[in-house]
Amino acid sequence: MPPLDTLRAFEVAAKTGSFSAAAEKLNLTHGAVSRQIAKLEHWLGLKVFDRGARGVALTIEGQRLFLRTSEAFALIADNTDRWVEPRGAAVVRLTTIPSISGLWLMPRLQKLEAGPPRLRIVLDVDNRQADLVEEGHDLSIRCGRGRIPGRVSVQLFEEHCFPVAAPALAQAIGDGEPERLLAHPLINDSDASAWRAWFGVLGIDYRPRPEDRRFEDYNLVLDAAACGLGVALARPPLTVDQLAAGRIVPVDTRRVLNPVSYWLDRPEGVSPRPAAADLARRIGREAGVAEERIEAFLSSDVA
Repeated sequence: MPPLDTLRAFEVAAKTGSFSAAAEKLNLTHGAVSRQIAKLEHWLGLKVFDRGARGVALTIEGQRLFLRTSEAFALIADNTDRWVEPRGAAVVRLTTIPSISGLWLMPRLQKLEAGPPRLRIVLDVDNRQADLVEEGHDLSIRCGRGRIPGRVSVQLFEEHCFPVAAPALAQAIGDGEPERLLAHPLINDSDASAWRAWFGVLGIDYRPRPEDRRFEDYNLVLDAAACGLGVALARPPLTVDQLAAGRIVPVDTRRVLNPVSYWLDRPEGVSPRPAAADLARRIGREAGVAEERIEAFLSSDVA
């Protein structure tokens, strides 16, 4: 390869059309830029600039070289602009799904990070049930029906669901028997288990219909309900802020326990680092989990 400093001088001179302008941009003298270009031409064995009284112009070979060097410097700039993840003893890698991240963690993130000791939480938001050790995660918060092999788990909280809708739609639906909700599209998330459980307790066999909607992410379920697209199930505590803001309102006061609940996981067979243990305790407090259960979660090695 030709020396990198000669290529940089060449690229700036090609863009500006002047050795003097290139020297000003690079904080060099005109003579230094001229020597760099001469060095490059000697290395290449060809001319890259035609010199003139009013500046310089690229030769055919210079134009070809300029295209390649511009691409190369753009690639280098793209790589150096990439985000560098923080590292250190106070950094905790936490993986979770989008709904928990946006609806439960974000409103609490500053409090969870605040010391002493101060922590830095690196969130990995994904719907996959990744291998925590292989992915380098300290903790995981997930929504599920129970424990997962290879993980130590503690239940954070359950959900007692009830129907909600946009204020105008809720007013149109009014009060009455639960069957009245079936006159409107029902909004599901990843599956229909929550709606099936809610209707099942009330003696109704619900099965998804063509007019019903499904969104994989619960954030979108709430957005769809707030936009009047149908009736969704509120899943406290994920919906506390949306209800308080009036984006959605209750349609029916009957509450039913969701078959799924929320779990805090850590890798089995790996002792949690002090920062991860601190974060687990803070998450437990926010979720209302008894302190002794969190300590058992941290000390036990049984999933």
